[in-house]
Amino acid sequence: MKLMEIKELRGKIILKSGLHIGSGNMEMHIGGTDNPVIKHPHTLEPYIPGSSLKGKVRSLLEIKSGLMKDTNGDVLSPKILSKLKEDERKQAEAILKIFGSSGADTKEGFSLGPTRVSFSDCYLDSEWKNKAIENRWSFTETKVENSINRIRGTAENPRHTERVPAGAEFNFHISFKILEETDKELLDILLQGLKLLEMDTLGGNGSRGYGRIKFVFSDPEIQKKFENLNPF
Repeated sequence: MKLMEIKELRGKIILKSGLHIGSGNMEMHIGGTDNPVIKHPHTLEPYIPGSSLKGKVRSLLEIKSGLMKDTNGDVLSPKILSKLKEDERKQAEAILKIFGSSGADTKEGFSLGPTRVSFSDCYLDSEWKNKAIENRWSFTETKVENSINRIRGTAENPRHTERVPAGAEFNFHISFKILEETDKELLDILLQGLKLLEMDTLGGNGSRGYGRIKFVFSDPEIQKKFENLNPF
C-alpha cells in the first residue's frame, strides 16, 4: 500500500434554506440569541466545519448500508466485520476505508489503512461575501419559533435560533487519497454520500426546513456525473 494519487473535489455549497450549525456556546448575551451558529473566532463570520460534513455524509452512508442493525446505532467499527455476510462486509470495509476508524481499533489489530478522505472547513465564498457587503446583507439571521398549545391555540416557549440565510455560498475542498487501485471505486461511494446529503439536510432542525444545500463542483465532468447520480 502506497500513496498513488490525491484527488481533489472543489466547488461551492449553496444554501437552499437557512443553515444552523451550533457553536456549542450556551452563554446568553444581552441582545443576543440563545442558539448561535458557529463562527470563526477572528472574523466572526459563519462557516461550515469539515467535521459536520464528514459526520453527516458518513452517517447517511451507514444508514443506507443497512448495517445499523449490527451496530445498534453506534458508529461503524471494524469489530463487527467478522460477523457480517460477504456483501455487508464489503460495504462496511468501504465506509471504514473512506472515513477511518478509531485509534483503539488499530491497537486491537483492526486496520484497513489510513483514512482516505479529508474534509476542510468551508468558508464564505469571497465573491458572494463581497456582494453581500455591497448590498448590506447580514451573514446571519435570527429565527423565532414557538410551540403551540393544542388546547388554547396559543404560542408558547419561544426559541431564538440563529442561522445562515438561504442563498449564502461557501467554498468546499475535499481531498481523497488513492492508496490502492480499488480506492478509485471508493471515490464514487463518497460522491454517493454527498448526493445523499444534498437530498437530506445539514446541521440542526432539518425536519423544520433548515439545512437544505446544493453542491456545485468546479470540475465540469464531476458536476455532470454528480447531477446524474442516483445513490439508490
